[in-house]
Amino acid sequence: MKNKLSDLNNHLFAQLERLGEEGLTQEVLEKEVARADAIVSLSEQIISSANVALHAANLLAKHGSKNWEQILPGIDHKPVLPKVPDFSGENVKDV
Repeated sequence: MKNKLSDLNNHLFAQLERLGEEGLTQEVLEKEVARADAIVSLSEQIISSANVALHAANLLAKHGSKNWEQILPGIDHKPVLPKVPDFSGENVKDV
């Protein structure tokens, strides 16, 4: 899948810019508002789905799964691995 959450962010800001354009006719503005409503509705579902995947990855990471990174939502960079004690009391290491 090529779409990332940053792409969603870019679409939201692009729509915001379209809504803020000076000189829009009432008809064009109404169309842009309707488009914005549809984008917001879809965005909420995408964000909700990403939150579920993030929550699942968090649970897997906390409980020792080595494959938790595979279910992270589409992001543009590698996740920062959490630091956990190595149980020897001497060092802290990456999971």
